[in-house]
Amino acid sequence: MKLILVAGTRPNFIKVAPIIRVIDKHNSSSTELIEHILVHTGQHYDYEMSQVFFEDLELLQPNIYLGVGSGTHAEQTGKVMIEFEKVLMDEKPDLVIVVGDVNSTLAAALASVKLHIPVAHVEAGLRSYDRTRPEEINRLLTDHISDYLFTTSKYDDDNLKREGISPEKIFRVGNIMVDSLLFSKQIAEKSKILSRLGLSKQGYALLTLHRPSHVDDKQNLARIMTAIRQVAQKIPIVFPAHPRTRKNIASFSLDEFFHDEAIRLIEPLGYLGFLNLEMNCRFVITDSGGIQAETTVLGVPCLTMLDSPVWLITYRQGTNILVGSHGQKLTQEASKILNGRARKGRCPKLWDGMAAERIVRAIV
Repeated sequence: MKLILVAGTRPNFIKVAPIIRVIDKHNSSSTELIEHILVHTGQHYDYEMSQVFFEDLELLQPNIYLGVGSGTHAEQTGKVMIEFEKVLMDEKPDLVIVVGDVNSTLAAALASVKLHIPVAHVEAGLRSYDRTRPEEINRLLTDHISDYLFTTSKYDDDNLKREGISPEKIFRVGNIMVDSLLFSKQIAEKSKILSRLGLSKQGYALLTLHRPSHVDDKQNLARIMTAIRQVAQKIPIVFPAHPRTRKNIASFSLDEFFHDEAIRLIEPLGYLGFLNLEMNCRFVITDSGGIQAETTVLGVPCLTMLDSPVWLITYRQGTNILVGSHGQKLTQEASKILNGRARKGRCPKLWDGMAAERIVRAIV
């Protein structure tokens, strides 16, 4: 069997690494070998946004690099389809595995099915029911053209069934990101990031901010940062800034928010350094989907600046609290945490570090 795995962004790398490890383990003890080819689309092209993740996750260099770079959604999707189609025609794989919900995910899936190559979607069935989010469109379309749908929870299964997808295509395997998190946790604990930044455990909050609706509009970004500054009056905030976010902070002349070191603007981090900050902070403020899941497993309070969750189960069972992007609820919920009233969550079923094992078993 020949598989192609597609990755293009930081979250993608986190999700393909466990699958490759399990395939290699399978090949060491089976006569039915699985050949795997890792294709990096280049959707994230900054070193800290991609290359360092291969080192932290103990991944070999990708077999094929497409180098599509940045662009509008249509440009990125089109570039990946054009370049990936060439790979498919050269390699003729039996199956293409795509992960997550980025432009590379949809583009690779579309190129594959048009050549009648089966597609497996890891992290299928997630729905925010907000079609203004580009990733929601990517999820919907990828799910409906895939042959294997690997889900993280019953909620995801139910979403797919409501949309008319055959239950025979649905495999509940757990959360692949948890595999990477548990694999890397002990290594991340050895990181020197706290001492390097002069931080103490539980003595800071961690902020991530990257969604275009939040960072590409000056008024929205200024409103969010005003609320963040209010929280920073009570606890220091560390902010590893996405390159586009940092660029917009400068172009919108919002540097004033960082004159006080209460909000610490730093460069993007590798997986291990960021995981260490995440494990040791008092709480996280984020607009990321993946961090909603990671904090639930780590038991870290998570204030999500969205009106609907990417991971419904983290809101129902985990530590995730929706605060929107208007600011008032963010400051209220942050105060509750600092006053000892943090939400206590629990880890969902099958979020146990064995998702990749279940995926490879289903494929074989």
